[in-house]
Amino acid sequence: MKIDLLPMKYARLTKEQFDELHKEFINFLATQTITAKEWDDIKVNKPEVAEQELDVFSDLVWEGVLSKVEFIEHISPQQIHLFQLNEENMHLIVIKIKNPIDLTSTDGFNWLRENLMDEDVEFSQAKKDYTDDKNSDKFKLIQQGGVITKGDLFSYLDKLIN
Repeated sequence: MKIDLLPMKYARLTKEQFDELHKEFINFLATQTITAKEWDDIKVNKPEVAEQELDVFSDLVWEGVLSKVEFIEHISPQQIHLFQLNEENMHLIVIKIKNPIDLTSTDGFNWLRENLMDEDVEFSQAKKDYTDDKNSDKFKLIQQGGVITKGDLFSYLDKLIN
């Protein structure tokens, strides 16, 4: 019997993430009427089916998380990209530093806080519409190093520059 494997939409959760979501995974298996004993059997005798169950569960978790995300930050040594993920588009605030300060360091970030209006600090903003798959767009930002946040930095800077 050949099973067609569906391609994953996002990425498989890490072992640590699965450990955190152990109860939810058990409930997920239960919705498919898979008992603990059957799951142990599947892992041993049908590893490809077990892999697919892990992938499907991972995608479900990501879908739930991504549908609730409102802010993503991406901080690199010379730039900060702050995304507010609205219903219809992404609002982006970009901060660029023209001198060799590393914003990923505590010292660099503190320098920025104290020197926001310095001539070496440049602000810009943009709005970008989503593609047909909003959650996929959000996931790409995370894959590129973005981190889900509560949006405090975005909100602060949005008030400051607008």
